[in-house]
Amino acid sequence: MLNKYLPVAYIYFFINAVALPFGLTYTALLAPVFYVWILLVRKKEVLLPFIIILFPFIFIHLTIVESEIKTYAVSLINLLLVYISCQAVYTFLLYCNDIEKIFRRIVIINFIACLLAIPLYFTPWFFIVWDEQVLRAGVGPIRRLKLLTYEPSYYALLFIPFFFYFLLQFLFRQNKIHGGLLLLMLFLPYLLSFSLGVMGAIVVAGVITWFIHFRKLTAKRRIANAIITGCVTSVSALVVLMLFFRQNPVFARIGNIFSGEDNSAKGRTVDAYLIANKILQEKNEYFGIGLGQIKIAGDDIIRNYYLYNMDIVVSIPNAAAETLAIFGWVGLTLRIAIELFLFVYTRVWTNYYRLLLFIFIFIYQFTGSFITNLAEYVIWILAFTNVFSQFNVKSKNETWEATLTGQVRV
Repeated sequence: MLNKYLPVAYIYFFINAVALPFGLTYTALLAPVFYVWILLVRKKEVLLPFIIILFPFIFIHLTIVESEIKTYAVSLINLLLVYISCQAVYTFLLYCNDIEKIFRRIVIINFIACLLAIPLYFTPWFFIVWDEQVLRAGVGPIRRLKLLTYEPSYYALLFIPFFFYFLLQFLFRQNKIHGGLLLLMLFLPYLLSFSLGVMGAIVVAGVITWFIHFRKLTAKRRIANAIITGCVTSVSALVVLMLFFRQNPVFARIGNIFSGEDNSAKGRTVDAYLIANKILQEKNEYFGIGLGQIKIAGDDIIRNYYLYNMDIVVSIPNAAAETLAIFGWVGLTLRIAIELFLFVYTRVWTNYYRLLLFIFIFIYQFTGSFITNLAEYVIWILAFTNVFSQFNVKSKNETWEATLTGQVRV
């Protein structure tokens, strides 16, 4: 029987942005339908509280900052549509009885798509699912997998909830897919997308989670074996690359990132904050320049900074920096404060999956994304919604009781 949530899940992951302008998605266009569904299911108004929170910014932007009204209105509507989509995701998590089945189907179809994309890499039609980028001046372009999304980093971010979910299943011996095949399904997308920012945040999130729950995690045999195997494999691969393949894409890109010559990484980090600060100085540092105003107030600044002479829509590819430019220091402070409050309020640290997601996205927001990025908000929602009890951090008494009743496989 077809799960009623599957069609929307497929749209969200595989074709959400196909043939649409940057920042607009099919899930946003479906938001009015989602809104009616939320009212019917939860019997609760969800849009008004968000408008109340935004109202002080809207008032200041339109009266004091004097933002361009038409562009502001369009961007505000888009933000409200994204918010409704977020509420739809939260409602789905509350009422869906088989989240794993949907996750598993997406991972399987995504794996098939990755395999089909590999031969396409070598054809003139590679651009359909691969993105060709020049990451450093004077160095030839490199192709990275994006499937039907905006670009490789967005695709890598989109896959994060599924990666952590099934990786934890494997480590806790809960997986229903053969271990070797499952690991290939999880790691192949990141090898092909070559998004070092996302992969770096994954490693940091994993290490911090391991340190926080060091005794509990290290005591599990498969996790201890995975850590040892991972370290040995990484060191061995590093030695082989250094001795025999020094001129490889991995070393080249890492070197470019640390030297500031990687255009993608530099644009998402250092450049993003420098540009946001320059734009703020033109308007209001405390409350920002307003929604949709970056492409107006920031157009000349960004074009002069990068010496653009082409016809493109300018943007800031960093969620924190974009928040700073649009909502000012007050908005950025409020954003981080809400994240930290929800971390404590929902006790994120009591669940391995939610903790991994929180640490990952908290780091990533300072190195990429954008404020209408539903893929980012889905990760936040998953981190703050307690519906993944299979990954709860169990106390000694709970573990002993579960072992006695056969609920835990040691």
